[in-house]
Amino acid sequence: MKKTILLLGLVCIFILTSCGKKSDGEETKPQDSTANQTESTTNPTVNGGQDTETDSSNEVSMQDLRDAVVEVIGENYWPDTMMEKEIFEDFYGVTSDMYEEFLAETPMIGTNVDTLIIVKAKEGQVGAVEDALNAYRDNLVNDTMQYPMNLGKIQASRIETFENYVCFVQLGADTTDLMEQGEDVVIEKCQEENEKALEAIRIALSK
Repeated sequence: MKKTILLLGLVCIFILTSCGKKSDGEETKPQDSTANQTESTTNPTVNGGQDTETDSSNEVSMQDLRDAVVEVIGENYWPDTMMEKEIFEDFYGVTSDMYEEFLAETPMIGTNVDTLIIVKAKEGQVGAVEDALNAYRDNLVNDTMQYPMNLGKIQASRIETFENYVCFVQLGADTTDLMEQGEDVVIEKCQEENEKALEAIRIALSK
């Protein structure tokens, strides 16, 4: 009889001990989960879930800048062919020692001159990139063989620099109907498109 009581006592102690461990585990688990939730929700609130230093060093991509231009220009954005590195350097005179990266997009159709160029210049090379693109623009302006429909568009082209990003915009899409009203009207319309593109780039870089 005493052995039976002793055995039952040991069983009870074992059961109570097991329940106690399970209870401790159940209490601890929500605490860990809460801590993880606090950590995961605090970071996005402060800096988007990224380390502040990493976030501040991130820069907008060339594709982002191009997309920003396309968004504001819409169907009047005619460039549709990305230029390869070798062709870009030969055509525009911007050599690889001048830039970190670039985007140059032109139309596939040769009679159209709508162009978007964005060059991220290396340190100390902004002026060299500007000179190369200005020389290219001057050649276009002085080219007497240009199609009449492109003359106003070329005159309206712009080179603008935002810190180390040098941009060349020559946009305007279809200006055929405006040509009857004179070259000044064509230039004004193309200038408006170019200004919209440059403003979109400026805003994208400032984010």
